[in-house]
Amino acid sequence: KSANPQWREQFDFHYFSDRKDMLDIEVWRKDNKKHEELLGTCQVDVTALPTKQTNCLELPLEKHPGSLLMLIAVAPCTGVSISDLCVCPLADPGERQQISQRYCIKNSFRDIKDVGFLQVKVLKAVDLLAADFAGKSDPFCVLELGNDSLQTHTVYKNLNPEWNKVFTFPIKDIHDVLEVTVFDEDGDKPPDFLGKVAIPLLSV
Repeated sequence: KSANPQWREQFDFHYFSDRKDMLDIEVWRKDNKKHEELLGTCQVDVTALPTKQTNCLELPLEKHPGSLLMLIAVAPCTGVSISDLCVCPLADPGERQQISQRYCIKNSFRDIKDVGFLQVKVLKAVDLLAADFAGKSDPFCVLELGNDSLQTHTVYKNLNPEWNKVFTFPIKDIHDVLEVTVFDEDGDKPPDFLGKVAIPLLSV
């Protein structure tokens, strides 16, 4: 019930060399659980922004009244990575020992914000739902931790895809839940949902 909402939320997007650097933003209105209405869209060319500083932007919504006020900072990725299984981080015993020492009890208060990190190996999916008429799907997997999101590549025409990717997330809150969702890529249309699992960090 507001024409001037304040969200004050922070989202981290991780750009790698194979990603386009255009940030698409949509503003939606909800009447109830079933009815939604698009209130406007805008775009930010991330490559045009100065790096290593916080940029304050007022973005007018295209073809609709109103604007969005945002703070956007472009900085090198730290603590987040995607790698192949064959070059998996943490595989080196020396590196594991360094990490064990970094997060041991006597060092736990050295940096309160450095809670730790989570490494997830996404190997494969089995017996997925067929999403197209040919009895196949084009699945990819999205991992979300807090407001961090990373995803695998798409394996086309396969109900038993193998991704064999390793994802590393910095942990900001030990009470967060890792959500792993499998989607079917559907060209220019929104992807189809194929399944989801949620894993609380406290259960790991």
